[in-house]
Amino acid sequence: MASLGVGLHLIRKRGAVRSAAVERRNLLTVCRFSVKTLLDRSCFETIDDSSPEFINFVSILEHILNHRLKGQTTWFGYESPRSFWDYIKAACSKVPHNCIRSIESMENVRSSRAKGRAWIRVVLMEKRLSEYISSALRDFKTTRRFYEDGAIMLGEEAGLLADTLIGLNTIDFSFCLKGDGLDGSCPAVIDYTPYLKFTQKYVSADSISSDEEEMRTMGSSGSESSTPDKTATAASIFTEQSNLVSKCKRFEQKYRLALEQKGYLEELVRLREAQLSEAVSHNKALQQNLADTHLSHTLEKEQLEYIILELQDQLKSFQSLEQLSADMSLSQTSLEPSHTLSLEARPTGTQWPHQDKEETPSLRGLCGSLTSVASYKSLASLKSSECLASPATEISSPGITPS
Repeated sequence: MASLGVGLHLIRKRGAVRSAAVERRNLLTVCRFSVKTLLDRSCFETIDDSSPEFINFVSILEHILNHRLKGQTTWFGYESPRSFWDYIKAACSKVPHNCIRSIESMENVRSSRAKGRAWIRVVLMEKRLSEYISSALRDFKTTRRFYEDGAIMLGEEAGLLADTLIGLNTIDFSFCLKGDGLDGSCPAVIDYTPYLKFTQKYVSADSISSDEEEMRTMGSSGSESSTPDKTATAASIFTEQSNLVSKCKRFEQKYRLALEQKGYLEELVRLREAQLSEAVSHNKALQQNLADTHLSHTLEKEQLEYIILELQDQLKSFQSLEQLSADMSLSQTSLEPSHTLSLEARPTGTQWPHQDKEETPSLRGLCGSLTSVASYKSLASLKSSECLASPATEISSPGITPS
């Protein structure tokens, strides 16, 4: 019994794995068919919310994005269902110039499913659906956090899905985001009938009778020539002409649509070229301003260096003047009367004590000048004393004449 239970468990597990693989493969195959149908339909008319091909494509894409999506765990441990919009909001937040904030601020879109449907329509009009899916798949950590094992977004087929959605960038979509198509209450249902092909042949009695008559006419005598039915030939020619006319009209419509897309792309290229030329001119102006600023900075730096050198020269000259004034004040204090008296009291032959210091040329010159001044004063005092003493001697000895 235990082995029977283990065998049943293995059979159930293999069946679940096979069913999941078949489900993934079917969804991706139907998505490719839906994209091809949209591309074929866009050659004849504009795709909007009323197009059945678009409704079916949106349903398929919702099933792919919701495949094995984890629920949201509440505080009480219960798991509530969640929409793929929560995953897109977390995984596509780093996409440059994304539309997530604008969709969050829509007033008529309340539920999470309705926001996801509005996001699909907006990115299809922006021709960026494949870019968003590729960016979400690159954030593998966030994808792993939102999806369970076996999900399409975690498999290798997800990269093929992003490549398949690139073809939708050639279609010009037009949607109204304020209609009832964004109602989150109605579920997404996939219609598989447009992708089924039946190749059954039905045999009727009329076909058998017509074949017998044809064989009977062919088995007639060889002398009678089989003449073609003129009415059948005219009908076949008419149907062929009508088919050619319808094909010509379809090709003409395709040509007009291609011509309109070509004009749109040329206008877009012209606008981008104008923006590029404006950006290039602005860049050149910024580079010229940068060069002028660098030149003015260099000139100001040179001027400041020249001013600093001038200030250093003036400082040196001021220091030399202060030294000269200090020497002059020292010489003046050495020539005061008290110092002259002390110099007169000294004999002429005496020398200045050096106090065990070598004489410098400046000190030698100063001492020489001081000794010359002292000798000059002593001579002057001697002459004045001689002049004063000569009349007194003449008066004291009048009778004595000099010999």
